[in-house]
Amino acid sequence: MKQTPTDFRAMKGVEPITMLTAYTCPVARGIEQAGVPVILVGDTVGMVEMGFDSTRDVTIEHMEYHIGAVRRGAKDTHIIGDLPYLTDKDPATALIHARRLIAAGADSIKLEGPKLDVIAHLVAHDIAVVGHTGLTPQTATSFKKVGSTSEDAQRIAEEARDIQDAGAFMVVIEHVPYDLSTRITAELRIPTIGIGAGPDCDGQVLVINDALGLGDYWPPFSKQYAHVSDTILQVAKDFRGEVASREFPNNIIRFTGTGNR
Repeated sequence: MKQTPTDFRAMKGVEPITMLTAYTCPVARGIEQAGVPVILVGDTVGMVEMGFDSTRDVTIEHMEYHIGAVRRGAKDTHIIGDLPYLTDKDPATALIHARRLIAAGADSIKLEGPKLDVIAHLVAHDIAVVGHTGLTPQTATSFKKVGSTSEDAQRIAEEARDIQDAGAFMVVIEHVPYDLSTRITAELRIPTIGIGAGPDCDGQVLVINDALGLGDYWPPFSKQYAHVSDTILQVAKDFRGEVASREFPNNIIRFTGTGNR
């Protein structure tokens, strides 16, 4: 059964929340079958799937396409859709784009930074919001850890509280010192979801391509549960060799009946 913002708030301090990103229908289907309660269709798709150098190149149309694909694969999973760069520049603009993501299949939306007027405006119009503080890729100049100085740590902690008070039901904390995320998690009433933020958050999110080992670079705070890029390389080599030798398609087992594609 699809979980709601109320369900996730009730999990704080009780049960860790598992979150994975997804961008395609078959991957989303597998994530749902595994029982993962929430999928983030993040603008990371621009870098890990589309080959962009930055998430800033992702458009609202890109997000609608991928959210639709993920919804078709995970009909009973809570889906969070990312608002792309500049689509949340003011409350009215954000509402237009958030409604597009909801129409595409998202249950809630995520936006980066302390855009408190935007969050409050969306919540007032019945759109559930997930906040995001710490490293915010849409505006970051590098992907180095943030919050290492006392001043920066205080800024991030205050942002998290303000995001909560503006009406967000959950907040992602990215790439900060572990003691900072522990402090924020203890102070907030809403769940915190860590990515490179240590074990004491209320949940963890991982980019699915990082988990699969799909690509040629993964952040140091990620974990590879498989190495799918190696599998793709080997399959392509095997197929190329069999075509060259004319072994394929002569080695396909022939079936009869209606099951063939």
